[in-house]
Parts: sequence; structure tokens; C-alpha cells
Amino acid sequence: MNKAVTYRKKINASTQNLSDVREFVSRHAEKHGFTSRQVADVQLAVDEACTNIIKHAYNYDASKELSIELEFDDEKMNVTLTDQGIGFDVERYKKPDLKKQIARKKRGGMGVYLIRNLMDEVNYYAESRENVLRMIKNRN
Repeated sequence: MNKAVTYRKKINASTQNLSDVREFVSRHAEKHGFTSRQVADVQLAVDEACTNIIKHAYNYDASKELSIELEFDDEKMNVTLTDQGIGFDVERYKKPDLKKQIARKKRGGMGVYLIRNLMDEVNYYAESRENVLRMIKNRN
């Protein structure tokens, strides 16, 4: 393959668009030879990240937009999510206590934890009014 291939999609910040995002991710990841397990991991990570953007960055304002970029090369899939919402304070993030979450049957609060466990590399930064989340899934 050698040369990187990139696909882009913009969606309105509504949970109703998450199935389109999952389909977009799986179609391209499968086409580029990722295993069904890898595809499922990336789909879940992207779904969680988009949900967090919709909920926390945009406060469910469906008039806002977020963009998804998938880049494939021989070694990996690079997923970049970009929004213009309220930023995420990485310093204030605390890893959830899984036993407490399960005992309380508490829903939510697991997105960042899941993303970090499903993907091989996760980087988040803010640059000139944009929040950028870059997630990498290695081929092997």
C-alpha cells in the first residue's frame, strides 16, 4: 500500500448520527484489511468519543458539527475527531473504579477508560478553538 489513504466525514452533533459513524468506520477499516475484532474495537472507541463530544463538548446541540478523519497506511489506522466545543481537561480525568461502577450499576463515566484500552495510542489536544482527539489502531 505504502501511500496513506484518507477518508473524511462531517456529522451534526446528534446521537442519531452514531450509526452512520460506526458504518463509516467499519466500511473503511474492513476495506483496508483490519480484522473484525479490530474493527469492533475502533467502532466502539469512536462511538464513545463521539458520544462524549456530543454530550460534553456540545451539550447536545445538534446544530454543531464534528469531523471524523480516517487515515490508513501499512502499519495503522489513524482516527482523528475534531470539534469546536468545550474542551476536555485531561489533567482532571480520573480512571474510574471499575468495582464501584459495577457495584453501583452506574452507567457512564467509562468512555475515556474504554477508548484508552481499545486503541493502541490516544492523544488529545486543543489548538486554536479546536479540540482534536487522535486515536491509533495498529495493524498487528
